[in-house]
Amino acid sequence: MLFRSAEHVGFVFQQFHLIPYLSAAENVMLAQYFHSMSDEQEARQMLARVGLGERATHLPGQLSGGEQQRVAIARALINQPSILLADEPTGNLDSKNGEIIMGMIAEFNQSLGMTVVLVTHERALAERYARRMIYMADGNIVKSEPNPAALSSSTAAPSVVQSFPGGGQ
Repeated sequence: MLFRSAEHVGFVFQQFHLIPYLSAAENVMLAQYFHSMSDEQEARQMLARVGLGERATHLPGQLSGGEQQRVAIARALINQPSILLADEPTGNLDSKNGEIIMGMIAEFNQSLGMTVVLVTHERALAERYARRMIYMADGNIVKSEPNPAALSSSTAAPSVVQSFPGGGQ
């Protein structure tokens, strides 16, 4: 399927890219603003889905790194994208928050039926969550293979693709 616009794509970055003077709800609504109409109730519901319903009025500086990444995930998902692009979404988090974030991404992948393309340098993360791993070196795909370990795991996200600079060596 070919998409004609970016409205079908959600983005989660390693750096959270939240607007510091906007509340968590307003940061989520920002994605709605560029897509269609902003709806604070929808934004608050999405924040509740990522466990931040009580933190909707907080500014990014009042949130932990894991909470900021959950706001970024809520913002990426608010417009119900068909594809979620996640560039090192756990790179700035401790291992506990990294597991929480990956669990959320895997759950949303399955419950919303969207494709997730996840870029990471963490082989263990890829092996746990990716059903297919794609290795890249110098901008070229050098290997693509199913991940048997994740295919048999309940944590595997059906459409996650992993990418490793340097060919995963």
